[in-house]
Amino acid sequence: MAQNRYMELKVEKKNGVGILTFNRPEKFNSFNQKLSFSVQSSLDEMEQDDTIRCILITGEGKAFCAGQDLAEATDPNGPPLQSIVKDHYNPIITRIRNIEKPILAAVNGVAAGAGANIALACDIVVAAKSAKFIQAFSAIGLIPDSGGTFFLPRLIGMQKAMSLMITGDRISADEAEKMNMIYKAVEDENFFEFVTELSERIAKMPTKGIGLTKRALNASFENQLYQQLELEEKLQTEAGSTHDFNEGTSAFLEKRKPNFKGY
Repeated sequence: MAQNRYMELKVEKKNGVGILTFNRPEKFNSFNQKLSFSVQSSLDEMEQDDTIRCILITGEGKAFCAGQDLAEATDPNGPPLQSIVKDHYNPIITRIRNIEKPILAAVNGVAAGAGANIALACDIVVAAKSAKFIQAFSAIGLIPDSGGTFFLPRLIGMQKAMSLMITGDRISADEAEKMNMIYKAVEDENFFEFVTELSERIAKMPTKGIGLTKRALNASFENQLYQQLELEEKLQTEAGSTHDFNEGTSAFLEKRKPNFKGY
């Protein structure tokens, strides 16, 4: 599986990993309507493809994603701002959170505006040391969208998130790791080797159990403790009925490496 959607998005599958690469390097991979709809449809396909057990999102060239293409946003014949948020970005964030497969953002360069917040909505965020995260909205009089006001304060705290959103400060990958915004910052020369190894390793893990873990974590944002305990009981029972639970316990008892199938 290797294709380009409108040339705006590269779509590949390697060793159980579905790879989406934003492919507008001349525009720092900024989003337009074609790219947003391509990402949505590709995520749908990867959700349904049982041979894909991890999804990796990255960018072509020097940037991960610079957010919205402002040429489109200010075009009187282009989509209105409400539609850009409602129809372009919100469905991407919803898919990232609802697809019960691990989704990894490989932030290879600058991640600004919606680009930063799409990355932060993913399950695991790894960034090259040269990458920068920028809440760029205040510079043009807008508010953070694409889930930024939801995820960022939960990752780094309310005051820190508000400060970054007001100032639009550039945050290095090292700073982002230290403030728990991302999982790990990796030296540039080792970056793609690291994310390839990590994504392929995750693709060999118990995908169903990881998906149930993701469902539980999503619910934990809103649940009371007793509700979360009840949900854990329900999902643990479901996980215990999978092939991979039986394989994992058998492998442990037999002192061998498990061969997980993802179901």
